[in-house]
Parts: sequence; C-alpha cells; structure tokens
Amino acid sequence: MTLPNEIVTRFAPSPSGPMHVGHLLAALHARQLADVNGGRCLLRIEDIDQRSCSPEWVELMHRDLEWLGLRFDGEVMVQSARYAAYQDALRRLREMGVLYPCFCTRGEIKAQLAEIGRAPHSSLGYLYPGTCRTLPPEQVAEKMAAGIPHAWRINMQRVQELIGCPYWEDMRRGVQRCVPTAYGDVVLARKDMPTSYHLSVVIDDAEQGVTLVSRGEDLFEATHIHRALQGVLGLPIPRYYHHSLLRDNAGKRLAKRDGARSLASLREAGYTATMIYKSLSAALANGGIWHI
Repeated sequence: MTLPNEIVTRFAPSPSGPMHVGHLLAALHARQLADVNGGRCLLRIEDIDQRSCSPEWVELMHRDLEWLGLRFDGEVMVQSARYAAYQDALRRLREMGVLYPCFCTRGEIKAQLAEIGRAPHSSLGYLYPGTCRTLPPEQVAEKMAAGIPHAWRINMQRVQELIGCPYWEDMRRGVQRCVPTAYGDVVLARKDMPTSYHLSVVIDDAEQGVTLVSRGEDLFEATHIHRALQGVLGLPIPRYYHHSLLRDNAGKRLAKRDGARSLASLREAGYTATMIYKSLSAALANGGIWHI
C-alpha cells in the first residue's frame, strides 16, 4: 500500500490504565504504515483527562513499548502541556459564532430526550437536542454572570452552513462524505476539562503534521466531527485508516474498562515479546479473536 508524499502517522494512547494488546495492534498499524511508505511514526500522550490519567501509567506505557521493541520518531507530544493551543482554538470558534455555552446537566438532557419521545443515539452517545443553542442573549448573560456551570458546545448547524458537507478519504472504506450535523452539537470544553478529545486530536494532528491517521474502527464515526472541525478551523485534512479491533472469545472488543489483560501482566507472567507477537498474528488470522 504505497502512498504519495511524506507519510506521518501517530500512536496516541491515553495513560488512564495499563496498555493491552489492542494498544499494541494500534501502535503496529501506525508504525508499519509509516515504514512501508518511508515515513515517520510519532508518539503522542493523550492525557487531557487528569482525573484518570497519571504519570504512573505513562511510565508503564514506556516500559511496555520498550519491551515490545517499538520505536517512534521525533519528540513525544504531551497534550497536558498544550492547553494554550486548545484555548486559542476555542477563542477562534467563539469569534466565528459557532460556539455556545450549554447549561444543561446530563440529567436534564436525558429528561429532554424522554419528553420529546426519542433518544437519538450513536456509538458516540446520545445526541444533544440543541436546547441551549437558541437561548436569548440576555438569558445567556444572566446565567454566565450567576456562575452557572456550563460546557461549550459547537453549533454544527452553523458549521454545516459555513463548510457544507466536505469529504475525507478512508483507506479501507473509500471516500467518505462528512455530515457535520450527524452527531449533534458535541462538547468541546467544560469547566472540569478545558478541552475535549475531539478538539485536541485535530489541533494536535495539525501541529504534528500527521498526514495519515491510523486508529481503531470504533472511532470511524468520530471522523465526521473531526473533519467538521478541520474544515471550520482551516486545518490540513489527513487521510484515515480505521483498522479492525481485537475481540475476546465472546466477541467483545478488548478495552481497559472491561479488564482486558494488560501487557505488563503478561510480561510479569513470563510471556516474551516474541510470544506476544506470535499470539497477535494468530489472533489476526482468526478473525481478530485474542485468546490469552
């Protein structure tokens, strides 16, 4: 699979727990796509959620990567050192008139969806019904002055008016049409987290010069949001490669929150890196079912 121009990929784990073999698969895809095209593969630490991320997990991640013999190019980017860049992007969006404060609590949003008799839903969660999008300016000013907690949402209807429905290229699925409104007015920042995954990832991919985003197919739908943000912020548009996921014997994808067995625990149990790679190859040959 040879691509034109310089290929820059990235592996961007979140240090909210120990890595498992699913992370290894993501890292290998990114590294191999760069290598086969004579490009570079970067490492980025996505630690914006300081409630769940910790230096302990970062240190363990580096030990795992070293044990597995995985190398990366250039300096490591750490998201928690880049809040100024994210705040600048939020400022620009406010100036464009596409960002608005949302004062709804999660409970209120659920009640609103129940009241209208539907709960539009995707793999990204329930779609916000746009309650605060049309609040009169005086009400917004009053709530802000009163210090009522709020999140900042992006008005995707306005974004779609500005950029239309642009396209992106997925190397497995072909050319895709972005529909900015498809997943509602997502949150880009809130009081306890001054940026979001969606905002940070597009800002950082642009800053690092990433030309090919390699990640799991569970993030395919999020690309609509990312392509919309790239369009409205005038950022470069990378290609995408959404690879298949590893699953357990029950067919459920491996995830930290579900207690997927960590690479560190396998190392401590006596497995070698060679054994892990052989097991991974066997899993891929067996439809992605991981047995260890």
